[in-house]
Amino acid sequence: MHNLTRTLRHIPLTALLGMITIAFYAVVAIGAPLIAPFAEAQIVGAQFEPWGEEYLIGTDALGRDMLSRLIWGARNTVGVAVLTTLLAFLIGSVLGLLASALGGWVDLALSRVVDLLMAVPALIFTLLALSALGPGVMNLVLVIAILDATRVFRLARATAMNVMVMDYVEAAQLRGEGTWWLIRHEVLPNIAAPLVAEFGLRFCFVFLTISSLSFLGLGMPPPMADWGSMVRDNAGLISFGDITPLLPAAAIAVLTVAVNFVVDWMLHRASGLKE
Repeated sequence: MHNLTRTLRHIPLTALLGMITIAFYAVVAIGAPLIAPFAEAQIVGAQFEPWGEEYLIGTDALGRDMLSRLIWGARNTVGVAVLTTLLAFLIGSVLGLLASALGGWVDLALSRVVDLLMAVPALIFTLLALSALGPGVMNLVLVIAILDATRVFRLARATAMNVMVMDYVEAAQLRGEGTWWLIRHEVLPNIAAPLVAEFGLRFCFVFLTISSLSFLGLGMPPPMADWGSMVRDNAGLISFGDITPLLPAAAIAVLTVAVNFVVDWMLHRASGLKE
């Protein structure tokens, strides 16, 4: 408790603002059914209703309440991004740790597969895969998770390799400790900080990728509300001086900046540098 209090006392303002912003997004995403005035796909008025008391930020091309869509979009866009990042980290970190611990042909085979996947531009690979598999949340999650797992694999393998050559790991191996024991008790505690920071960075990349694909029409299928498709569907309003399409874009940008603030602080703490 004392360490937590001391950490919070010395936290920089940017990281504190980032944490508050992330917490706000989390509350909106979790409480969307209670906070949103209308259902996700409910048609409540005429198309492109102006801002007013009944519809605070107007309606879209189908007459759906934009504020409700914006709130539901927090649950869909952020929720799918978190799920995708968790799956990417599960695949990439487990394979990376196994490659570093086992070495030999296992490390060689996994590394070559990862190099092959990383040689193809991520956006082109994603567009081709989703065009072949078809739209759907599960296809979106699987394709992006597999691609991002390659980056996690490289980091997990590189950091774990540095730990595997330490004397205390060799001593544990001489005692007869197994591979999973070494990974759990010796490797993971020593690479947790860079992995946690990488999780934040991966989330930002995944979040922006999902939003970009939704803007291109290959993201979440309608009538699901997500911020990328909301920008695309209402982009024409900009010509009439209506800033409504900028709101989901701003929601994407604010969350990305907030996560980066927190990640920067965590990397600074992990580096051991003083202010």
